[in-house]
Amino acid sequence: MSRRDQIRMTGDEVREFLAEQKVINVASIGPNGRPHLAPLWYFPHEDGVATWTYGTSQKAKNLRRLPEATVLVEDGDSYEKLRGVSFEADVELVEDIDEVTRMGTALMQRYSGAKPEDPASTEMSAFIAGQAAKRVGLVFRPTKVVSWNHGKLGGTY
Repeated sequence: MSRRDQIRMTGDEVREFLAEQKVINVASIGPNGRPHLAPLWYFPHEDGVATWTYGTSQKAKNLRRLPEATVLVEDGDSYEKLRGVSFEADVELVEDIDEVTRMGTALMQRYSGAKPEDPASTEMSAFIAGQAAKRVGLVFRPTKVVSWNHGKLGGTY
């Protein structure tokens, strides 16, 4: 078995990894043809991830022009702990205000830890509703996935 095969994550491991991490790096193609790279908060969605961004942001403009991206999520501070997932994705831009609001709510609940029944949720809901009209949702659907978990090597390199 090749080293590449040894460190590849299973589909379940990829989903678990995406559920525990907090930041994706999204590469889209800018108007000059060069990659435009941006870190974003996200939430797991189907077999990929989803997020929102300002509708006037460079990444939104890039993805309207070419709805394709490469997404990277990585973790680890030494070689034997390196883990990551990189995937090419088709990107759906979501402009329906109700759906964008749901996406914003999912993000805020994930990052704040707030639950719908918490008193702070009313304030959060008002904030999200005010933001949703300025934002678009982004759904990243993987078309090619590459993953690695150097911990699977058991200390042998």
